[in-house]
Amino acid sequence: MRLVVDTNVLISALLVEASLPARLIGHWRAGRFTLLTSAEQLEELARVTRYPKIRARLHPAVAGRLINDLRKVAVVVEAGPNVEVTRDPFDDYLLATASAGRADFLLTGDRRDLLKIGRYEQTRILSLRDFLALHGWDR
Repeated sequence: MRLVVDTNVLISALLVEASLPARLIGHWRAGRFTLLTSAEQLEELARVTRYPKIRARLHPAVAGRLINDLRKVAVVVEAGPNVEVTRDPFDDYLLATASAGRADFLLTGDRRDLLKIGRYEQTRILSLRDFLALHGWDR
């Protein structure tokens, strides 16, 4: 199973250890799915984890470890097709990553745009809670 995980979900996993996003990262580290990422997402993670609001809650070494893990263990998808589907152009790279990486799922908390789409090409777009419940990982 191949997944793209929205950056906000990854940041949430770092901020709260006993959270659904952290549980998802545990399943990834246990090899239950292949995590797809892209250069754009790695850049976004590096940028967002430097925001003062995030740095106040997250030690830079923890953020750096996740970014390094993504580079080493996740599948870094090369730039995909130019996608212009959402109202927020900063979300379109996630759809391009999903398309280029042939993702089964894109997990997000973006209710305004991405979740409303529901599916993009072969990729189902779900909330993290719905994805975990679908696979029985919500317990």
